[in-house]
Amino acid sequence: MQLYFLRHGVADWPDWDPARDDERPLTDAGVVKMKAEAKTIKRLELDLKAVLTSPLARARQTAEVVAERLAVKAIEEPALAPGFNAERLQEVLKRYPDAGALMLVGHEPDFSRTIAQLIGGGRVAMKKGGLARVDLESIDPPKGELVWLFAPKTLAR
Repeated sequence: MQLYFLRHGVADWPDWDPARDDERPLTDAGVVKMKAEAKTIKRLELDLKAVLTSPLARARQTAEVVAERLAVKAIEEPALAPGFNAERLQEVLKRYPDAGALMLVGHEPDFSRTIAQLIGGGRVAMKKGGLARVDLESIDPPKGELVWLFAPKTLAR
């Protein structure tokens, strides 16, 4: 199985309220950047079965932009909320046993830590809008190989 980890795009609020962080949306520039990235992602021909997203607003918006461009469904996945890890990933994978490729849209530092767990260690840095591909060798427990990691600047070209 191929997993694509996409960190949400740039999000902010002028009067940011930590109590309402779940609602923080992508900025206008963040939406524009994600649309540009979605064009590049489409050219990668990922053959995704679905785009699974954290329930937080900025991740949902990111997933919707990409899913629309790829003509696949964006599905809210509560396990991708902050606190996501390899154990939660295993739960998600059990619900999609026949998917050859899934995109997960979520947050830091969760994605970097989870990818590091999957590949047996190391340090991974997922920037906002960054995309990583991990090919899984095993689902139970999940482990695999980091195939590539694109910086957002590369994807937005």
